[in-house]
Amino acid sequence: MQGTSMEGPIPATISSLTKLKELRISDLKAPTPFPDLKELKTLNRLVLRNCLMTGPIPDFVGELSMLKVLDLSFNRLSGLIPDSFQGLRRINYMFLTNNSLTGTVPGWLQESRHNIDLSYNNFTKSSVTSCQQIDVNLVSSHSPSANTSLSCLKMGLPCPGKPTDHSLFINCGGPEIKFDGNLYAADLERRGASTFFLSDTGQWAYSSTGVFIGNAAADYVTTNKNSLISQVPPYYQTARLAPVSLSYFGLCMLKGNYKVRLHFAEIMFSSDQNQTFCSAGRRIFDVSVQGFKYLENFNIAEKAGGAGLGITEEFNVDVNDSTLEIRLSWAGKGTNAIPDRGVYGPLISAISVTPNFEIPSGGGLSTGVIIAILGAICLFVILVLFVLLKKGYICRKDQIDAELQDLKTGYFSLKQIKTATSNFDIENKIGEGGFGPVYKGILLDGTVIAVKKLSSRSRQGNREFVNEIGMISALQHPNLVKLYGCCIEGNQLLLVYEYLENNSLARALFGKEEHWLHLEWPARMNICVGIARGLAYLHEESRLKIVHRDIKATNVLLDRNLNAKISDFGLAKLDEDENTHISTRIAGTIGYMAPEYAMRGYLTDKADVYSFGVVALEIASGKSNTNFRSKEDFVYLLDWAYFLQEQGKLLELVDPDLGTEYSQEEAMRMIQIALICTNPSPTLRPLMSSVVSMLEGNTPIQVPKIKRIEVSQDGRFKSLQTLKQDNQDNDSSALLYDSMDRRSQSVNAPWADSSPSLAAR
Repeated sequence: MQGTSMEGPIPATISSLTKLKELRISDLKAPTPFPDLKELKTLNRLVLRNCLMTGPIPDFVGELSMLKVLDLSFNRLSGLIPDSFQGLRRINYMFLTNNSLTGTVPGWLQESRHNIDLSYNNFTKSSVTSCQQIDVNLVSSHSPSANTSLSCLKMGLPCPGKPTDHSLFINCGGPEIKFDGNLYAADLERRGASTFFLSDTGQWAYSSTGVFIGNAAADYVTTNKNSLISQVPPYYQTARLAPVSLSYFGLCMLKGNYKVRLHFAEIMFSSDQNQTFCSAGRRIFDVSVQGFKYLENFNIAEKAGGAGLGITEEFNVDVNDSTLEIRLSWAGKGTNAIPDRGVYGPLISAISVTPNFEIPSGGGLSTGVIIAILGAICLFVILVLFVLLKKGYICRKDQIDAELQDLKTGYFSLKQIKTATSNFDIENKIGEGGFGPVYKGILLDGTVIAVKKLSSRSRQGNREFVNEIGMISALQHPNLVKLYGCCIEGNQLLLVYEYLENNSLARALFGKEEHWLHLEWPARMNICVGIARGLAYLHEESRLKIVHRDIKATNVLLDRNLNAKISDFGLAKLDEDENTHISTRIAGTIGYMAPEYAMRGYLTDKADVYSFGVVALEIASGKSNTNFRSKEDFVYLLDWAYFLQEQGKLLELVDPDLGTEYSQEEAMRMIQIALICTNPSPTLRPLMSSVVSMLEGNTPIQVPKIKRIEVSQDGRFKSLQTLKQDNQDNDSSALLYDSMDRRSQSVNAPWADSSPSLAAR
């Protein structure tokens, strides 16, 4: 069942097929849990590729002792590689690429003589000393903060030195050739099942994944066996192909915009109908550059007008972090195999990359002239700086600009941003964040972005803007909104984020009715686990220990597959040197803040745990905690949850829109975990890693016993009133608490605050 685009989940009844030898399912369109296959003892080939599976890999997979091929690539699997995998004695191929696996790469895997692909994961440690392991592919398999000196192991393959290259020419699968004044590098390596190959020059590399079905001995390079049209470039005579995924990397490239030309020719099939063996196939695959999918269901022969005809696809892309990535992947469509020949999967003949910018000149001036010019420039700069210093225009601003320029993020010009957002057209405004308005934009390469524009009225100012960029750029996780880069030009300070298609969780659950997404229970559970994983990363897994401080439904965004991503780290604070008590800065949202933080300014990561508990209740109930009103006139949804707990009726919290179409066991688990997280005592709240484990059913839950305070409404607001009186001498504090009485803002768009917040002073 490959490439069928069926919905999930995978039927549980498959576990009854105890004599099954091969199971191949790929490219599902909805999330699915890992199926229970422990009774399929005779399986020798298991392919569950791109099935949107989440959670850890079950231990029983390692107990399927007959397995020869295991492909769990392109999922969202997390956690460690099970120790039980050491029992797979007959395994020949293991593909775990493109997941979120963490921890240490087991030594026995690194020393394996079998084909193993662990690329594109999030490991933190390994003992390898070279990226080019024989038959073990580890490219881009480690997190950016991993303790390794091998840049090829880290996500994005950062340049170990100063970027110098600005063009790239590769004759894929063929020898070195010269054409049109350009020298195309040879690409003759024949391995490809689980291979990372770095060119001798270090200028480029490729990563290949997969084994051809029914023909494990098939080549990964091919030569034209048919007649091509005359006077075509010589690079169409050869090609590299891969069964599942093929990536080419341009390494240590200068920052700028490039023209990428990908050259294709279908040289394995024939247009001659008399050659039925060669003419019956259809090759269909996807093409992405810099993570953006430019070609979907691409058919070379169909686009070129026949087999044997050359065609070039051209794209303009930005390189901001020194590495250009071109990725071709098979989505299970087209011809799987023709007897005795591996022919499906992506195929490419050549790659040419040239800059769309002027290359810095090496210069031909004499040493004396250079010294004279530099001396004159220095004198001029000193004079200008002296004038600006006298007028008070520099110092603080220069310091901030220097900090911004040092950040390791992508840089966007103001012209690019204005073009993308139609000069910040009001029609493109999608919300109001902590720094000001947020706009949707589309870059010239088709990438959809969200631009956060720093407001001149913002109280946070430039310093917090600097902190936010520095912090977010260090974080990479599937459940965090990705920061593409920033723009610092004139008085404009802008953040450029990935755009999330389904807006905020608040809008999906309790925004305007026309924006409701009517989330089914599996989607809600996946969202809740995703938020928990994101917080666990911030608190425990990232190199920096991060406390978000403002976790709420509007700060959780949903992508097109309803995966949760935590946004808005503008109010987050690095929790360094165990300085947990903050008496002068309180930032958060009424109804989500932990009591010890709201009333005493005491901040630890347990404040985020409390906020998560409130959000979990909202997910289960479909109701806003701050706008909740019941017939009992409780102030918050949380109060109502405590009351129902005392009555033994917790399932009455579950959103009535779900009807009976939900798992009562999972719903009870989510609500009980939410109540544990909102324990008034921070020391009794669990770590977020424990929350993830409990949500996934891996750890038993101890149901909390929290007695509801009957006068909770008066108690809550009396405490806030006391805090208000303590700050009456400060005008900004008075304004801060006056804002609590304002009505909630709209949640019709992402990046918008739906509840009154306590802004940092």
